[in-house]
Amino acid sequence: MTMEETKTILDENEIPKKWYNIQADLKTQLDPPLNPQTKEPITPEELKAIFPKELIKQEMSRERYIQIPEEVLEVYKLWRPTPLYRARRLEKALKTPAKIYYKWEGVSPPGSHKPNTAVAQAYYNMKEGVERLTTETGAGQWGSALAFATSIFDMDCTVYMVKCSYEQKPYRRVLMETWGANVFPSPSTQTEVGKKILETHPNTTGSLGIAISEAVEDAATHENTNYSLGSVLNHVMLHQTIIGLEMKKQFEALDDYPDIICGCVGGGSNFSGAAFPFIEDKIQGEHRDTRIVSCEPMACPTLTKGEYRYDFGDSAGLTPLLKMYTLGHNFVPPAIHAGGLRYHGDSPLLSKLTREGYMEAIAYYQNEVFEAAKLFAQTEGILVAPEAAHAVRAAIDFAKICKQKNEQKTIVFANSGHGFFDLAAYDAYNANKLQDYEHPKELILKSLKELPAV
Repeated sequence: MTMEETKTILDENEIPKKWYNIQADLKTQLDPPLNPQTKEPITPEELKAIFPKELIKQEMSRERYIQIPEEVLEVYKLWRPTPLYRARRLEKALKTPAKIYYKWEGVSPPGSHKPNTAVAQAYYNMKEGVERLTTETGAGQWGSALAFATSIFDMDCTVYMVKCSYEQKPYRRVLMETWGANVFPSPSTQTEVGKKILETHPNTTGSLGIAISEAVEDAATHENTNYSLGSVLNHVMLHQTIIGLEMKKQFEALDDYPDIICGCVGGGSNFSGAAFPFIEDKIQGEHRDTRIVSCEPMACPTLTKGEYRYDFGDSAGLTPLLKMYTLGHNFVPPAIHAGGLRYHGDSPLLSKLTREGYMEAIAYYQNEVFEAAKLFAQTEGILVAPEAAHAVRAAIDFAKICKQKNEQKTIVFANSGHGFFDLAAYDAYNANKLQDYEHPKELILKSLKELPAV
């Protein structure tokens, strides 16, 4: 291991060899996904139509550590382990006694944390002979990651990209197509779900829930095709724990431990991956005072204004029912620039841990988020994605509180990806054209009334 003034770097041979499964340490078991027709727990057999056997096994496993295949580790070595930075220039600008760190996942080929699970999912599908994967993408980070992963394992890939992001971020589409994927704006005319929605709402900006419906329908109606999800499900959270496992090693090298851990949350994969290895300590009775804070947009306030209920993971009701914080599967958020956070629900694991008090949540407006991202760019030099900028906002706010109280706390945030394809958003902010939006309570209540009865 080498340590420098601004970053802590692990050697390649220190990449974790196993993922951490927090299901093994839960005090009470996770509420199971339900068959929407029978309301009975979903069986592995029912999931085989769209998922490979190994991922189904991981989804339901209560084994604490799960071995990472050697072939997956070899691909990880293209960018892992990722650095842990000390944001010294940001600290100086804020005049705070706090120490601010960030785990930087933007060094991966697609520029985010997403390939941590995309590579694993493509590998397991390839091993079972699957030739094509379908998926949805919001901001394009997940679609880019799966396009990259399927190109590595010589598979086909079809991506349904939320329409407003498809239009806002054309270069994400170009990146996916360069890796060989077929990309469609969602809702599209490629599926029955898409056609039906376009008939009723021809000018819709789309949503992740709609795009998921299209991708699931595509996979279920074509042979040798499976569906791949970039967030929410247990096996996705599992794969992402490589972030937090590395981060724990890095803090051990620094002889330090976080007092506050922040991360942006849409479905929850990047923050769960960073936080779950630290939540393990809290569950075991250690570091109980560490605050673990989810950061979401006011325009899609799932954790802060949603309800903890069973709901569909998609808009058309094709998925199993999941117990999670939700705004309702018919909820269509406004076309904010943090496209990866425009999802009506959250990971059942993250939701349960939030419900039980291991995690908490804060919601932010667009302009305050971009204000923080601009300060971060001007001090640390990195232009972060609008999603990750929510965590930057939180870290800055906590550092300011430390200044007010003259407290020397250690703050770390999960910096999930770069914003090089988000320049239109930064351009709008710089021109004072971004509008703050808080979804009206009455519309949230209307959507929640349409939740399935369980």
